[in-house]
Amino acid sequence: MSLLPELRYPTVTELTASARALAALRPGVCALRQVGVSRAGRPLLLLSVGRARRAVLVVAGAHSNEPTGGPTALAVAERVLFDRELRADISWHFLLCADPDGASLHVTPAPRSLFEYHLGFFRPAGEEQPEWAPSMLPPDRLPPETRALTGVIDDLRPYLQVTLHGTDLGGSWVQLTKEVPGLAEPFAKSAAELHIPVETGASDAAGWPASGPGVHVMPAPGAGAAYPSMPDDARRSTWYHAHRYGGLTAVVEVPMWASDLVSDPAPHPAPATAMRRLAGRLLREASQVDRVLRETLPRLEGPDGPLLRASRWGLELVPGLAADWIHTPPADDTMAYIGSVDAFSRRLPLRAAAMLLRVLQEAGDPLAPRLERLVRAWSNSFADRFRARWVPLEHQVEHQARTVVTTALHARERTG
Repeated sequence: MSLLPELRYPTVTELTASARALAALRPGVCALRQVGVSRAGRPLLLLSVGRARRAVLVVAGAHSNEPTGGPTALAVAERVLFDRELRADISWHFLLCADPDGASLHVTPAPRSLFEYHLGFFRPAGEEQPEWAPSMLPPDRLPPETRALTGVIDDLRPYLQVTLHGTDLGGSWVQLTKEVPGLAEPFAKSAAELHIPVETGASDAAGWPASGPGVHVMPAPGAGAAYPSMPDDARRSTWYHAHRYGGLTAVVEVPMWASDLVSDPAPHPAPATAMRRLAGRLLREASQVDRVLRETLPRLEGPDGPLLRASRWGLELVPGLAADWIHTPPADDTMAYIGSVDAFSRRLPLRAAAMLLRVLQEAGDPLAPRLERLVRAWSNSFADRFRARWVPLEHQVEHQARTVVTTALHARERTG
């Protein structure tokens, strides 16, 4: 039995309907309950399977543009329900979508290309993201989604929180807030079986030690940040909330489109030079978007909406990040790392342009066609440079689901 829609990413409404159907199959084992509401009043729902005291919390939908997590959560829930051994001494809990408001604004359920994906793109500004808000806002200003998530952690006290993320183009990797011995080998085996590259030098984990290819462990307190200008701090995110109960968090990333350029461990011949070149392109491309923004802002009426706030927020990150890349020694000297930074340098201005485009299209602004041509050109260039190949949705879900279960079993041994 499968409760997943075919060949496309399900909506939050479809995820909820599937979760209700799953709970109805075994009401003595499963339960679906509301644990909060979003800023717009949408329900935040938790699906629980099993009744054991030791708990695993799986969080989907923390980033609206990373849609694999929802179907993965359902796949793991279904697997656990029909495998008694997996829930013999563990209860499993699935936050179906941590940001349903964001999910309502990201509207590419079946993208056929990177360009089509970006036409419906949305990812909120950092302080509006449920997991990252605590690193940017004081406690009295946290959004309700964050308060709901931390409330679930306080209630369950999970020995493991797994948060399901993804990337548009690249490879798969895991970030851990504490080491989970033995995870790297089955993670790599799963990726290989499903033809998904392991991103061995992920820029998101720059400077983090690795316990194996693509499995990164948060560095010890006091370690310097690879990108000092970035406003987020993982130790103040919801990832670390589980630590107060002796738990840890695993962030499992899987790509929509794969590229082998992010898995090459060979040394780069001139990493510092490459970083400066990427910084220069980042500045140039961001300035193109900024010029359109400045020209159109006087014509846009009313307060900034979430798309415009997110676009502006992304552009504001660029000067500091480019300075980091120019003045800070590279955190890694491999081809994989430079490839990952190359992807990041393309991603940031492209996303800002894509969200601004949606604003201009809605307003009927005359610059919308010009910006659409830019989004198309950058999307196609990104895909061509990285020789992007689509990862079938069932492979995205299967690899992420395997990694969730494997991490839970290995972390159980770690925590006794």
